[in-house]
This record gives sequence, structure tokens and C-alpha cells, in this order.
Amino acid sequence: MKFRVERDVLAEAVTWVARALPARPPVPVLAGLLLEADPDGVLRLSSFDYEVSARVEVPSEVADAGTVLVSGRLLADISRSLPGKPVDVSTDGSRVALTCGASRFTLLTMPVDEYPTLPSMPEGSGLIGADVFTQAVAQVTVAASRDETLPILTGVRMEIEGERLTLLATDRYRLAMRTIPWRPSTPGTSAVALVRARTLSEVSKALGSAGDVTLALSTGAGSELIGFEAGGRRTTSLLVDGEYPKVRALFPAESPTYAVVDTHALLEAVRRVSLVAERNTPVRLGFTDGAVTLEAGQGEDAQASEAVECVLHGEDLSVAFNPAFLLDGLGAIGAPFARLSFTVPQKPAVLTGQAEVEGDDDGDYRYLLMPVRLAG
Repeated sequence: MKFRVERDVLAEAVTWVARALPARPPVPVLAGLLLEADPDGVLRLSSFDYEVSARVEVPSEVADAGTVLVSGRLLADISRSLPGKPVDVSTDGSRVALTCGASRFTLLTMPVDEYPTLPSMPEGSGLIGADVFTQAVAQVTVAASRDETLPILTGVRMEIEGERLTLLATDRYRLAMRTIPWRPSTPGTSAVALVRARTLSEVSKALGSAGDVTLALSTGAGSELIGFEAGGRRTTSLLVDGEYPKVRALFPAESPTYAVVDTHALLEAVRRVSLVAERNTPVRLGFTDGAVTLEAGQGEDAQASEAVECVLHGEDLSVAFNPAFLLDGLGAIGAPFARLSFTVPQKPAVLTGQAEVEGDDDGDYRYLLMPVRLAG
């Protein structure tokens, strides 16, 4: 095998594919990155850990076609450190020589015949705008659980209904839901998939610069698989197995009390006040017409308080939240003003965004947050 490729093209491609490499590979070859030089002038780079696969195609000057498997981490480190010149790669027996300007590296190869076959990309189900998809995934994955003992809650539930795609995630203390438009290949499509939040987050960031992302879903045909493709990059992931809890019912049908606050002002105030909050100690919010007062710390501990202007519709109320969870929600809203809607102080509150102080909120993104019960 012998080919030449631009340094930046190689570094970007290797970095993207290497992100799917397992930290502790169950078999040594899974630590490898597969390079396939095609006589048509295409270089394919692939990685696979039995759950997630990644593949990218880049242009290359191929002198001799071939396939080789090398250490993915090492190739990623090397390609990032190379000078800005064309990179020549060639095989020499059981080794791969990589030359760039005055730099030369020699890597040992791994047995290609022991490398598993990558899963095929399912047939495309539809298209999503890459920027909208990236934002929606970021808004929802903040609420996904990181506790691997409950694998179902580490996933994001994707619900496809016609031309609407809804993403849901919860860790039992908060729930995030975002609905976005998409263009299904078949009108009236209806499907459900549970995808690992970590995988979905990495994919959306990597494909965010593309125009459209092709979403491909294969369920009920022996392979529970989801695939994403854009700009010569494709990735597949096994779906999470299990029944996701029926969380939509947690959103209240109506909220008699709601407050509208400048999102940035409230976020900064929560950040400051929570500096004195000990681990797992809530921030208390007292809503009155005209202001919301934030307080943290009590007794002999350090204390802080701050008031932020707000417009309250309904009765005065006091509520307490985990400050980290509240900050996640405020940071995900993506709107100038935040609406906090309540039924009663002991029940979950719903955060939504709105463009102006007076007006309707945007129901396409909702973040439900459980309050913290205060002693006494």
C-alpha cells in the first residue's frame, strides 16, 4: 500500500475516527484503526468496538491500493503533531512508514484478518438540518443519566412521528424534551429508538458543520441499529435495549403560576449564589412580583443572596433546586428569557424559553426539574 494525503485532511479524519476507539478494548485488534487505500483515489479510515462504528472517506493520491491496521491512538497522536506538509504512507513488510517533510515514523501493523467486519449502514430514514440536530442533542443530553447501573437512562429516546422528531432524556431528577422538524424519506413514518447519550452527543458535534445529516434506522429486523451520515463521515451504533419509562406524562397539563426572568441574569445569579452551597445543598428561590430572590447557605455556614428582576403571573411562592441541575436547564434554553412554570412548590417546575418578556413561550424545548424538599 502506498498513498499521499494532505496533513490537515489526515489529522482531522484520524481524530474523528479515533474517538470511537474503546478505552479498554476486549481484544487487541479493536485498538486498531483500519486504513483502506482505494485505487480510485479514496482513503477510508474505520474504527469499531462492536457497539459503535465510525468511517470516513477522504481524497488521496493512491499509488498502490491496499489495507492496513495500525494502532489508532498512536496514529492520532502522530498525525496531530506532523508539520503542515503532504504525508506519504507506505507499507514495508509488517511495518507502515509515515513520512512528512523531515519527520519519519514507523508503525507496527496489526492482523487485518482478525478485525471484525463493520456493520452496514441501514437504509436512510430521512434528513435533519445538522445545526438544529446538534443544538437539540446538546439541550437534551444534559438530562441523561451517567449511572451505568441503569443503562436505559443513559440513553436518549428518539421518537419519530411524521415530520417531527422528538428527543427525550431523564436521570429521574430532571427531564429534557426537544422537538425538531425533519424530512422523512417515507411520509407518515413512525418509529422509536433509544440511543446512548454519549454516542449521540459525539456524533452531533462531529457532524454539526455539515448541511444535512442522514439518519438511518434499522429496528425489528434482527439488527437494532442507528446510523448517521454527513460530509463523507458515517457512524453506526447499536440501540440500547429495554423499555424506556413513560416520562411524557410528567409534564403538567397546565401551570397556574409562572415567572419570566432574563435567562443570562438568572444564570449568572445562580452561579454566584451557589458558590457558598455545600455539595448537594440547594439554592432557594423566592418569587414575588417584580423580583426573584436567590439564597444559599444557612446557620453557621457561608451565606449568599441576590435578587433578579422578574415578572410573576400568579401567587408568590418559594422553591429550592439543585443548583447544578438548574444551571444545566438555563444554559440549554437558548432564549433571551426563561419561563419557570409551577403547579405547586412541591411539584416539578418546567423551564421553557421565550423571545420577549411578554408573549408565549417556545414549547419545542421543555426542561422539567424536581424541586428539593427543605427541612421544616
